[in-house]
Amino acid sequence: MTSLYIDADACPVKEEAERVATRHKIKMFVVSNGGLRPSQNPYVETVIVPDGPDIADMWIADRAVRGDVVVTGDIPLAAKCVETGARVIKHNGEALTQANIGNVLATRDLMTDLRAADPFRQGGGKPFSKADRSRFLEALEREIRAAAKLV
Repeated sequence: MTSLYIDADACPVKEEAERVATRHKIKMFVVSNGGLRPSQNPYVETVIVPDGPDIADMWIADRAVRGDVVVTGDIPLAAKCVETGARVIKHNGEALTQANIGNVLATRDLMTDLRAADPFRQGGGKPFSKADRSRFLEALEREIRAAAKLV
């Protein structure tokens, strides 16, 4: 059966994901280092992992398999999940697949190097928009339906 894994730290679409998981009656794991209010929804399990770098990511990567869906903005986690056959989307609805994860990883590494080379470089990502939320909902619906066909 398909499961939905949410890398919950700084995830702006937890509520939307919960609604979709409930509609499809699939188990949703909300994984973080803490600070989240547990959902009363029987389809949602809040998983609090110990503090530490990438502990939540490792928890998800150790469990997500073919037929599951992972929501994360963490590119190394996405790469691990794509490798196991899980379907992965970012918070803005962008799908991360075998076809594009190499380029996405390379771009991430390049940007990390550029930021390290210029510590005064300012900026960041654009703000999360209503359009991003809408794209996410469409993408999550599509990925859950596709994942269910794999199980």
